[in-house]
Amino acid sequence: MTYDKLSVAAARKAESVGKKVLLQGWVRTRRDSKAGFSFIELNDGSSQGNVQVIAAKELPNYETDIKTITAGSSVAVQGLVKESPGQRQATEIEAEGIELIGTADPAAYPLQKKGHSLEFLRTLAHLRVRTNTFGAVARIRNRVSFSIHQFFQENGFFYVHTPIITASDCEGAGQMFRVSTLDPNDPPKDSEGKIDFSKDFFAKASYLTVSGQLNVETYCAGLSRVYTFGPTFRAENSNTSRHAAEFWMIEPEIAFCLLEENMEWAEKFLRRLIADVLRECAEDIEFFNKHVDTTLIETLNHVLNSPFVRLSYTEAVKILHKSGKIFDYKVDWGTDLQSEHERFLTEEHFKSPVILYDYPRTIKPFYMRVNEDAKTVRAMDVLVPKVGEIIGGSEREYHLDILEERMKEQKLETDAYRWYADLRRYGTVPHSGFGLGLERALMFITGMANIRDVLPFPRTPGNCDF
Repeated sequence: MTYDKLSVAAARKAESVGKKVLLQGWVRTRRDSKAGFSFIELNDGSSQGNVQVIAAKELPNYETDIKTITAGSSVAVQGLVKESPGQRQATEIEAEGIELIGTADPAAYPLQKKGHSLEFLRTLAHLRVRTNTFGAVARIRNRVSFSIHQFFQENGFFYVHTPIITASDCEGAGQMFRVSTLDPNDPPKDSEGKIDFSKDFFAKASYLTVSGQLNVETYCAGLSRVYTFGPTFRAENSNTSRHAAEFWMIEPEIAFCLLEENMEWAEKFLRRLIADVLRECAEDIEFFNKHVDTTLIETLNHVLNSPFVRLSYTEAVKILHKSGKIFDYKVDWGTDLQSEHERFLTEEHFKSPVILYDYPRTIKPFYMRVNEDAKTVRAMDVLVPKVGEIIGGSEREYHLDILEERMKEQKLETDAYRWYADLRRYGTVPHSGFGLGLERALMFITGMANIRDVLPFPRTPGNCDF
């Protein structure tokens, strides 16, 4: 007899009723009935919900295998998809054969019981995807990643793979992981007693990238619309819920684009991601809305359907001063706004997403275009409720003299950025771009409060397991 191999997600749909199917996956639970059959909840990761398998005692291996199945065991089920009499599910499987493939000792399997804390599950990064929470995170992460590529490809952008190893510090912060083949116990020294990186693999000090932006700008100068989507690294010794040493960044760059158009791209991009997740991952979003944040769906729909307020940094500071609200961090013109300030603007004052622009030049990187007032730069941040900043971007400085002035101002070695300055020497054009941290977006979309819980294998200070 022929059985169609289906995913659990497909088998749960009403249109599968009447099909002879083969399902393969992991057992969530098994319970036995006094009437002489067992109920097995099966999941293969394709959906939030399980499919119920009914195994009758007449099956030849019922006593030897089926009644020994425990949570975590892997099985292959052959059977008939039937309409379920239960209200919570459209279908169930009447088993005609069950093969026990891999057992999971209930005395040792750490996910045998339900209700584990997120902190405990972080110690089981190799197993936690089998739980409802982390299966849902993984599916949404997959959907968001796919939507990112769809959005840019449909809008004429080219995907560029920027280097992971670099000699340039895009942000100028110096918090970078060094890449070296030198002996750490006995590195070669120069005449001044400093490490001689000319003897290293790349003949200079090299690092893991903090951003693909500077590199992708070079392709913007030849392909017009480009984006990079890849891993980035920060050696910031921070153990907060919002920081990780390794994370993924999406960074589009657009030629002949001023700040106003850049804002429009960022807004369209964010709306697209939210709309796709609400449509394609409804069951997972409903799970997070029930178990993580009961206002999640309301918040996502609010951002999806609300106008994005455009507001200058200067006006934002005035509003915060006049609010009468006592903040943990003092608000002064020239300082960076904190999450509490950003959330006040989106959640209390405007009750909508906000795009702030024209920040003080002293708090922004060298590559952002300086305004005519010489005090501010054409930067913009997209703020959303509950998170604050979710996208940061700017119009890039395309005047060579001002760019070089800004590099000196921030004490950067101009020779190291000569290739970047060349873009201003040869056919310079106005251009803009922005960056979205994938994990920051996933925290907003799922309601998860810790970045460690939206990364498959989080890398944080003191943690490089699995």
